[in-house]
Amino acid sequence: MSENSKTFKKTLDGIVVSDANDKTVVVKVVRRLKHPTYSKFVSSSKKLHAHDEANKAKIGDKVTIIESRPYSKMKKWELLSVN
Repeated sequence: MSENSKTFKKTLDGIVVSDANDKTVVVKVVRRLKHPTYSKFVSSSKKLHAHDEANKAKIGDKVTIIESRPYSKMKKWELLSVN
């Protein structure tokens, strides 16, 4: 794959809930979905493990993560930026 080709990777925004592991942060991502039957907006959240090479994200930081290669069984996301 050349550098000029476009890559379409998912990016998500969330809040760091744990930074206890080395080079890993746990990010809580909240999504708002409309219920198909009741038309009410429902919030659903998921905790994702992301690779943080420099250990720069701390608990409570708003971060942006991007889809990446699998670093381990749980880590399939990479820290893009700390907002």
